[in-house]
Amino acid sequence: MNEWWFTVRYILTDFAGNIANTPLVMAMLLPMLLAFEVPLMILTLSGVLKWFSRQYKEEALKHSGEQPVVSCIITCYSEGEAIRVTVDTLREQLYPGQIEIIAVIDGAQQNAHTYQVARACLHNFEGCKNRQLVLLPKWQRGGRVSTLNSGLAVAKGEIIINVDGDTSFDNNMVDEIVRCFDDPDVPAVGGALRVRNTYDSLITRMQAFEYMISMHGGKTGLSEWNLINNISGAFGAFRRNFLRSIGGWDTHTAEDLDLTVRIKHYLQRHPGMKIAFAPNAIGHTDVPNTIKTLGQQRLRWDGDLLFLYLRKHIFSLTPRILGWKTFIYTLVFGIGQNIVLPLLVTIYMWWLVFSYPSEFVAAIIIGLYLIYWVFSIINYLVFVIAVSERPLKDLKIALWIVLFPIYTFAVRMWAAVALLNEIFRSSHEESGMAPWWVLKRGHRFRWWQGRTGKRSR
Repeated sequence: MNEWWFTVRYILTDFAGNIANTPLVMAMLLPMLLAFEVPLMILTLSGVLKWFSRQYKEEALKHSGEQPVVSCIITCYSEGEAIRVTVDTLREQLYPGQIEIIAVIDGAQQNAHTYQVARACLHNFEGCKNRQLVLLPKWQRGGRVSTLNSGLAVAKGEIIINVDGDTSFDNNMVDEIVRCFDDPDVPAVGGALRVRNTYDSLITRMQAFEYMISMHGGKTGLSEWNLINNISGAFGAFRRNFLRSIGGWDTHTAEDLDLTVRIKHYLQRHPGMKIAFAPNAIGHTDVPNTIKTLGQQRLRWDGDLLFLYLRKHIFSLTPRILGWKTFIYTLVFGIGQNIVLPLLVTIYMWWLVFSYPSEFVAAIIIGLYLIYWVFSIINYLVFVIAVSERPLKDLKIALWIVLFPIYTFAVRMWAAVALLNEIFRSSHEESGMAPWWVLKRGHRFRWWQGRTGKRSR
């Protein structure tokens, strides 16, 4: 064992020396790291620093003072008592304007408990100024898209905020969202999500880092370059008239990414259009707390990426529609990093295991771990210092970041399974976001279909 470990350390030292003396060795040993990870890190960190610097300029503090009516559409399905917290945190917003809270209960007949909890919230609105709770029971379950579009159809607000029924919010959330819409070129705004059940398990702690670094900090940076990748389905905001004009939410799965991609279809025709992100508009959500539930969630998330980019919207992946900047970003990071890279990493790791001695494989894995650990620390500290609105709380789990690169690697390997599942099984047609009869009525997307998106059954 001592001899084995000595060999591993020797190989690591040799790698480090070669990279220090000849930087091009890095390109030969870690081409995927340099092609995807480093450019994205530079892009996001530079955006975060740009956003941070703007917070101290006078123009960043200006606000039009307008108070448009805001409609919050809550998608409710089997949340039960959790819906009460969501409704209460929306009712208690500090925003002085009118807020219309629309609780759409999907499948209200079989989901009677959630419906009864929502009805019990009505008495809390008696005497509330500028707050209204509207219950919209859908007796037949239709899925998320049907629920959101039902809420959109009755909404009176100029600004639509869609939220999940198990998400709670800081009481300045609506203020921060509305502030972003002062810019008339902004049709949509993403809200920041935090992990509410951080201390439930090791898995939730890792996801807390992921949400802070990738979803909160990453979107803060990318939005500065108008390259935000996705407006979360659990927390996003839109101009009502714009949302209705593009047809609202569409069927199938991953309705949030689908809607974001469709909004980007307007960027080339309207160069001034911006998809914004509100780092200080905070929502809190529970994440999967076991390996099994996390695996099921990511099986859907990662498979949906392939479905949307390479099946549903493959023919719109062109600079003529997206504009060159968005096209290159989508090609390199949307497809390259999220779809191609997991497959390459998986193939690369199996190739290493079967082609080289265990000492060499261990040295490569340890070297990669150390590099990603340093990257994780840098991203985490930048987030805590520049973006976080509760830095002391975020620092309480700092020591756990030693495990974050391992979690990231495992999630990436599992992403390859999700991608293969979508390629061979069209897993988007099995989504739990809608009943099977709703998904069946949507267009089918196969590699051999051509442009129509239809096939006979």
